[in-house]
Amino acid sequence: MYKIDLNSDLGEGALFDADIIPLITGANIACGFHAGDSDLIAETVKLCKDNGTAFGAHPGYPDKENFGRTNMDVTPEQVYNFTLYQLGAIAAVACAQGVKLQHVKPHGAMYNAAAKNPALADAIAKAIHDFDSSLIFLALSGSEMVNSAKKYGLKYACEIFADRAYEVDGTLRARTKEGSMITDENEAKARVIRMIREGKVRAYTGEDISIEAHSVCVHGDGPKALAFVKALREEFALNGIETASLSEVVK
Repeated sequence: MYKIDLNSDLGEGALFDADIIPLITGANIACGFHAGDSDLIAETVKLCKDNGTAFGAHPGYPDKENFGRTNMDVTPEQVYNFTLYQLGAIAAVACAQGVKLQHVKPHGAMYNAAAKNPALADAIAKAIHDFDSSLIFLALSGSEMVNSAKKYGLKYACEIFADRAYEVDGTLRARTKEGSMITDENEAKARVIRMIREGKVRAYTGEDISIEAHSVCVHGDGPKALAFVKALREEFALNGIETASLSEVVK
């Protein structure tokens, strides 16, 4: 029996968070820098608590204008401080509601930069370690973030994407490029099942690349987010794949 965490990036102002949260095993909640605010954080944490859905912090660059998806010229020290600040914000809300963070997943441009840049990946891992070393680092499979998690002795989970194309080096194809998004549900399902069962995915350029899968992401701001989540759950059931929280998948 295969086990996989089904996660979604939430608390970003999308209209269907309340519909998605009961169907997933992990929510990545925006911490106010790239999206969200104190009210949305509190509301989303409560939705997770009420539905028994594990959740984590989704820290990004301080760039609401571009939804945190534009590269910024920042130092590792700044990334450390960005991450620590946002962890503190969401953890305070969680504490007040009697629940606890499970994991940390960087957002957008910060995620993609840390996937390739060891110094930025180290900054995020160090912030997690210094804040709460029991938190799971949810990171792109095969990325520098995985290496940094190991360096700082953190539990980590390798993330795959249902709705994104991959480059041959295992990084995500930039949203500004043609073919970066997977919009066909059947294609998305087939790719995800293969990544879980075979550890392989077809890159945009046609080559098969190796991939490790602990968690699959569906972006909560996508127009087909809810449909993708439902379709994946059905496909998992047909293929003997059990959905489970990260704490169960990476013990």
